[in-house]
Amino acid sequence: MPQQVLAQAASSNSSSPPASPQPPRPRQQAARKQEKEPQQRETREAAAAAAMAAADEHQDLTRAFAGMGGLGVDEAALVAALGRWRRQPERRAQFRRGFPGFFSASAGAGAGIERCEDEYLRHLEDEFARFRDAAVLWALHPWERDARWAHHAMHGAAAHPRGVLVEVACTRAADDLLGARRAYQALHHRSLEEDVAYRVKDATASLLVGLVTAYRYEGARVSEELAAEEAKALAAAVKAAPAARLVQNEQVVRILATRSKPQLRATFKIYKELHGKPLEEDFSGEPCLQEAVRCLDSPPKYFAEVIGRAFRDDADRHAKTALTRVVVSRADADMEEIKDAYAKQHGAKLADAVARNTHGHYKDALLAMIGK
Repeated sequence: MPQQVLAQAASSNSSSPPASPQPPRPRQQAARKQEKEPQQRETREAAAAAAMAAADEHQDLTRAFAGMGGLGVDEAALVAALGRWRRQPERRAQFRRGFPGFFSASAGAGAGIERCEDEYLRHLEDEFARFRDAAVLWALHPWERDARWAHHAMHGAAAHPRGVLVEVACTRAADDLLGARRAYQALHHRSLEEDVAYRVKDATASLLVGLVTAYRYEGARVSEELAAEEAKALAAAVKAAPAARLVQNEQVVRILATRSKPQLRATFKIYKELHGKPLEEDFSGEPCLQEAVRCLDSPPKYFAEVIGRAFRDDADRHAKTALTRVVVSRADADMEEIKDAYAKQHGAKLADAVARNTHGHYKDALLAMIGK
């Protein structure tokens, strides 16, 4: 009997139509929605983060290539992009289109490409060369380094001899300047002074020959009487300047090219006391004389000014190149004094200014030579 009842129940269950599915309750719908929302939010956040990372990467690479806001390029950013942008030519095309000043749409046979401007190519060559030049110059003997700088100043493209020659002649110790002259002969089979006399065609030639051939007394002895006498001689030359250029005045050339640096500082001091202003101000219109006075009077102050000019927005190629020259040549000489002079002139630490205005391995090399 029980078996028959069970069989009938089973038969009736199998023959009855299936129950229609019940709609989900509101509580279940809310639970499922809550489960999906975190996933959707994570997806949106991941997409936003990826877009932001791509934008940052593009900006970093743009800054690295342009050398924007400083000197040198960020080599690490470039190397990273080489790997991340592999087989993604569309990203490089987007990068080029983001440089309207450096890349432009090419016309004619080259239509359809973003052409690199010649000026930007030269810019890139300069920026990439900065670290290489700093490393090579650091490795050279100081005498050879000065000799090569002097030769390049007179023989290189767009020769700019005056500043480099005055700097080398007036800020080096007597034996170091003599060593540079010997290195110049060994490297170029002629003397530095004969190249200066032959290559410099303007009125500064006599002064420059006198400066590069000087072998100054390096003791501390100073004659106040002589300083007063020569301060008056310089004043007389300034007074007679309208009749003849100061840079060609025999007394001016003799004093600046032969006297010791302590003796000249005493002369400059008396001149200022007598006339109420520095000698270099009365040498206005004679940049070669002004630079010689600054170099002879206070090399650290002069070098701090040169570095400051390299960081200016309107700095030209020579001003930027001077940054490497100063840091490399003075790292083992008077860098601490230069750092003090820079802080007084600009109200900031030199290391901070270099970190802010330079990039990549070039920045690292400069900071290593400057020290904290």
